[in-house]
Amino acid sequence: MSDADAALRQQLFDLLDGTSARLGFDKVVADVPPELRGVRPEGIPHSLWELLEHYRLAQWDLLETARDPHHTSPADEAGYWPADTAPPDDEAWDRSLAACHRDLMAMKALVADPETDLHAPIPWTGFKTVLRQALVTADHNAYHLGQMVYLRRLLGDWTR
Repeated sequence: MSDADAALRQQLFDLLDGTSARLGFDKVVADVPPELRGVRPEGIPHSLWELLEHYRLAQWDLLETARDPHHTSPADEAGYWPADTAPPDDEAWDRSLAACHRDLMAMKALVADPETDLHAPIPWTGFKTVLRQALVTADHNAYHLGQMVYLRRLLGDWTR
């Protein structure tokens, strides 16, 4: 692996981790009170649960598109959002958090793997590359983490 390739992989890894230019996932979702997870303040289109599930579903789709030739993305925008405003129970919230972690680690592992050609089109996508999937994942995650911070502030639950 060239020095340039190693540097790119490290920068992508850091970007996906998200702690160099913004708050990381763990800090943003830490200790969210269960009673606030499904609240939509007036004029705000999504609850913390909806944002978390959207984050999870989109991240999962970006990862699976990169690694599974049999993966089928949701048919439309609705497939990337949960049906309910609030999680059905605390376990659903915890499962979503765990899936977000698992899929982010998998994307980071894919990026870090020297066998992964970051620039080659993923054959079953026609034009998408692992580099593109990683960059879109980092961008999308950052956007929605920012929304979660803002929403927690609106809900009076952000003191950091």
